Amino acid sequence: MDTLTDTAAQVAHGYITEKDRYLARLKRIEGQARGIHRMVSEDAYCIDILTQISAITSALENVALGLLDDHLKHCVAGAIQHDGAEVEVKLKEASDAIARLVKS
Repeated sequence: MDTLTDTAAQVAHGYITEKDRYLARLKRIEGQARGIHRMVSEDAYCIDILTQISAITSALENVALGLLDDHLKHCVAGAIQHDGAEVEVKLKEASDAIARLVKS
């Protein structure tokens, strides 16, 4: 590989191969959020709104877990292969992301 290709490979994010799938999932989540907004606007039953909030929360958590998995498989594994010094940074990023996910 040439230097430009090496640099591009290091810059590309792990989710890039699944980008269209993530974008489609996020578009569905946007639609769910608009639906919740409409439900509140139309004075829907509170439990129905909470059910939809639960669904959108679960969908976002699934996206987050997928991105975390991609980070571990691509970014952390890439750091191990290409630049051992970056491994601790990438692991810390993953650990911090997990902590944020668990707190929410």
